[in-house]
Amino acid sequence: MAGGIGSRFWPMSTEEYPKQFHDVLGLGRTLLQLSFDRMLMVCPKENIFIVTNSDYLDLVKEQLPEIGEHQILQEPSRKNTAPCVAYASYKIKTLNPNATLIVAPSDHIVMSENSFKNTMDIAIKQSEAENCLVTLGIKPSRPDTGYGYIQFLDNVDGSPEDVREVKMFTEKPNFELAQQFIESGDFYWNSGIFIWSADSIIDAFSKYLPSMHDSFSEGMKVYNTELEQEFINHTYAECKNISIDYGIMEKAKNVFVVLSDFGWSDLGTWGALYTHIDKDAGQNAIIGDKVNMYDSKDCVIRLPQDKLAVIQGLEDFIVVEEKGVLLICKKSEEQRIKQFVTDIKQKGN
Repeated sequence: MAGGIGSRFWPMSTEEYPKQFHDVLGLGRTLLQLSFDRMLMVCPKENIFIVTNSDYLDLVKEQLPEIGEHQILQEPSRKNTAPCVAYASYKIKTLNPNATLIVAPSDHIVMSENSFKNTMDIAIKQSEAENCLVTLGIKPSRPDTGYGYIQFLDNVDGSPEDVREVKMFTEKPNFELAQQFIESGDFYWNSGIFIWSADSIIDAFSKYLPSMHDSFSEGMKVYNTELEQEFINHTYAECKNISIDYGIMEKAKNVFVVLSDFGWSDLGTWGALYTHIDKDAGQNAIIGDKVNMYDSKDCVIRLPQDKLAVIQGLEDFIVVEEKGVLLICKKSEEQRIKQFVTDIKQKGN
């Protein structure tokens, strides 16, 4: 899934050039490219489909020349993740009725790819063993209020230790509740990565989002033909804006979670990036070759590689420059960035 904007990563991430198309980590590969590389560990390149906004077609083609244009599914508008998942699922069902699907955002990072591969093998095995929906839960390292949480049941005799039945999903809690979740030991972060058979997810759409099921089912005769895009443009206009979590996962009865720990982050904020970058002596996370820090600590700095900068006396700040736009913001108040962007648009800047 590569159609989001990532507004909390402004000014690097913009509607014209969202974060999944940026080399956020300074590794020489964009988040989209890193996600593609990771999925090659699980399936061949011809089985990887990118669902993105039609505005980003050329960006995807430029960054992933290894795939054909028929593997890029173009959404005419942003309607959250349920229509996105439906489009890919019903299309792939016509290509392979027995397909197992992995749904993954393109802007997440994974620090331990071998552990990711092992976890994915467990999830795929579970999804193929019975008619169920599988998600990956991430072992929490802190009471984070920016993530959703999954509560799971005790292990059932004979089941793999890492596979648990889901008791309930909870959207982003306040700090006190998140702390209770961590202390209980039976809550993991919701990664937003899903594994299921084409039949299982289509059956779930028919039960929990029947109007969406009816809409996308009508396209079974036109998927993978020249009529597909016209059909999708019409269908999306009728779809409601709803997430796969709220529309299906929170309602379904046959949901399992694989307990995971592979250095994951949804990289939703600059603060999340901070935890995944090497730090200097002052615990500053820096991307930029010519950044000179003095009397500063616990900051996240991202400047162009050729930008000479001297930063003195900052503590717990975000400093980002992208194409002449400069952000200086307290790390503890980074949730205000979305409002900053809204204010700027209203002012016409």
